[in-house]
Amino acid sequence: WRVPSLLPLLHVAKITTSTASVPTEIFYQDIGAGQPVVLIHGWPLSHRMWEPQVPVLTAAGFRTVAYDRRGFGHSGFPSGGYDYDTLAADLNDLLTELDLRDAILVGFSMGGGEVARYLSRYGTERVAKAVLVSSVTPFLGQTADNPDGVPQHVFEGMLKDMTTDRAAFLQAFNKAFFNDGLLTHPVSQGHLDYAFQIAVMAQPLATVECAKAFGGTDFRPDMAAFTVPTLIVHGDADQIVPIEASGARAAEMVPSARYEVLSGAPHGLYQTHAAEFNRILLDFLGASTSTTTAAEAQK
Repeated sequence: WRVPSLLPLLHVAKITTSTASVPTEIFYQDIGAGQPVVLIHGWPLSHRMWEPQVPVLTAAGFRTVAYDRRGFGHSGFPSGGYDYDTLAADLNDLLTELDLRDAILVGFSMGGGEVARYLSRYGTERVAKAVLVSSVTPFLGQTADNPDGVPQHVFEGMLKDMTTDRAAFLQAFNKAFFNDGLLTHPVSQGHLDYAFQIAVMAQPLATVECAKAFGGTDFRPDMAAFTVPTLIVHGDADQIVPIEASGARAAEMVPSARYEVLSGAPHGLYQTHAAEFNRILLDFLGASTSTTTAAEAQK
């Protein structure tokens, strides 16, 4: 099997972070040419989760950059720096090192938090658009002023299970991630095994500390930074990040955003609903290459 037209455009490398409090190496895959689309993976996966999207984006004429968060995939396994300020600094270092401009940031789940914190701290000089997919924004935890959030005891149970038997926890989490067993859009056992292998190979410390970060970080103050055209995609059957506290609330806080609810879609909709999600994503991204105005693109 050969794709000669793509091989010369594929670049795989690492950068060393320079502004993070705990420096590390960040692995990235850079393929294609055109307007850059930066893919930010979810927890506890790696850039490999974007396999259904990368060839589609590349074929559509975009330069697709997918990287591994510190502690995951092929990136470094540092002893710290798993808070969102540091993770946003890692993203900033990547954009700066590659000198990406007019970029489209696509954050899935935990990655949506990196998009929010990046825009809040570093602005939109390098960013043309933002996409939040099954995102933890604006605030996942349940509090008096966020009653639709996830109760604290759920996060405490996750942390306990991770430290007791991380592999067993990840196997169970993996099934809920894709709503395995609901049979509406089942994934193969092979894909469940693949996702588990990606997750279990992450640094144990990173797995725990990042769970603390996405469970306890309040992004509501960051949401005002979404001043670029924004797409929000969420499944109404998400068992991991409830839509009421995330996608629906984010759409209220960014009223100019295009909000797409995928019926029956689980958390891992990028895989289970890949064709539908890819159509929505390409339609949103395509507006930047036409004469469509920003206001018209939101309709």
